[in-house]
Amino acid sequence: MAKKRKASSARAAPKKASAPKRSGAPAALGSWSFLVGVILAVILGLGLGGAYQTTMLWTVFILGIIVGLLNVAHNEVDAFLTSGTVLVLISFLGIQVGVFSQVAPVISNVLMGILTLFVPATIIVALKAAFVLARN
Repeated sequence: MAKKRKASSARAAPKKASAPKRSGAPAALGSWSFLVGVILAVILGLGLGGAYQTTMLWTVFILGIIVGLLNVAHNEVDAFLTSGTVLVLISFLGIQVGVFSQVAPVISNVLMGILTLFVPATIIVALKAAFVLARN
């Protein structure tokens, strides 16, 4: 009798691609900047900034710059630019068309806060990618 092979041993499961692990202070600063930026953008959108709203807005903008400079590795540029551009365009169009202002104005404000974070981050990453392309 011929021995039957196990189907599981004949087919090896493909390995999932994972994001490369970055280490060090710049990677940690970039990761925390992203997390704090998203939280502050939501707080701004909910109108909980109070007297500190202008300061928080500038903080979110600067955190977006930090995210663009430190949080996106070279091999993540394409995915970040694609997702960041789609997020910025859809958020902007949702605000301009006025879909959210009629249904839930809070969503429109949260999208404005997210735009404040992602626009500078996306611009910085796009400029870095353009410089890499020009250099090569």
